[in-house]
Amino acid sequence: MSSLSKLRVETRELATPAGFDITRHFPENPTAFIRNGQGIIGFGEAARFEASGPNRIAELASLWRDQVAMAEITDPLEVQCTGLVAFGSATFSPESALSSVLIVPRIVLGTRDGRSWITKITPEGEAESTADFYSQVMSYRTNPKLSFVEGVLTAAGFMKQAEKAISKIRSGKIQKVVLAREIMAQLPRDFDIRTALLSLSKKYPSCWVYSVAGNFGASPELLVRVSHGQVSARVLAGTTSRGDSPEADVVQSNTLTASEKNLQEHRFAVESMVDALTPFCSTVDSDEKPFSLALPDLWHLASDVYGKLKNNISVLDLAAFLHPTAAVAGTPRSNAQALIAELEPFDRGGYAGPVGWIGADGDGEWAIALRGGFIEQNVLTAFAGCGLVADSEPEEELDETELKFAPIRGALS
Repeated sequence: MSSLSKLRVETRELATPAGFDITRHFPENPTAFIRNGQGIIGFGEAARFEASGPNRIAELASLWRDQVAMAEITDPLEVQCTGLVAFGSATFSPESALSSVLIVPRIVLGTRDGRSWITKITPEGEAESTADFYSQVMSYRTNPKLSFVEGVLTAAGFMKQAEKAISKIRSGKIQKVVLAREIMAQLPRDFDIRTALLSLSKKYPSCWVYSVAGNFGASPELLVRVSHGQVSARVLAGTTSRGDSPEADVVQSNTLTASEKNLQEHRFAVESMVDALTPFCSTVDSDEKPFSLALPDLWHLASDVYGKLKNNISVLDLAAFLHPTAAVAGTPRSNAQALIAELEPFDRGGYAGPVGWIGADGDGEWAIALRGGFIEQNVLTAFAGCGLVADSEPEEELDETELKFAPIRGALS
């Protein structure tokens, strides 16, 4: 973990050409948080903070406040994502062997609402970077198609564990639990993550494409956003495949919105989010009914939740309180977490944990790390999970995990 140090931060606006595409400027080993062609990417590291255990996210939030207090910030733009920012990825479980991390890049390239900028972050005593590589369109290497194998929890093993979970739900011990499985692939030595990120950003433009400390993917689910005292979240729970024709696709969407099993799973997730935000907000509202969110591979039931914050609380403080949501853990939360630890014979790491960015003012966006994987020592581990309720069927849930592996398989094929 880096120690706190004084940082000199300078943001200036860039004159970019029409059609500027930030996804063509990823550096080697990038940090990134992009949606609909807008967002920020980071080059290098000016500082890194790590934390573990049950208070890991709150500890990172506290470290961030201390780091901001020591920074000298020049930011004439003062728009979202400018000035001092950090990217972060937190583990799903407090028992994870991996650390949760907050990274302050040396250079941040950003674009939003037609404006682009560069932020240089320099530790005290060091010379400011004069590199202009961020202005160059990068050349990404083509990756060979990867071969995935089953992880510790095989497909057959997943169905057995799902049966155990459903049995406990039907006995009344728990209402919902989210069970995951993993697949793995050996990466070639010259694997280029930038090619995968570019693929994900083009195929899933409405998702939050993220890359932080080896954890990357394209998440459709926003854990929490804070902007000028307003808070919002997007809750997803309930899934089905896309149809193979326009007519069949409409049928799939209508079937999902009429499915009591999926509606029940979704209600648990929305009610959990509203209840969690209520203590921090003067008002909290959610969509009256879920809507069908179309992604290239599947349909989701989705609801937006939004509120007005009572106090000046950072997005990372809220993430610490909200995680894990019912959408990725279950209901009741503590019971679901205990059951996940019992049934999953692997470490989720950053999968289903918060991933995103925070600014000097505490505003920021944190998604839930879904539809992706984790790279460590040239091995990629990808995760997918599904919410189990009383009416769930193990084989159908296994099929759902395969649908959710589609984004990462596609980006790496």
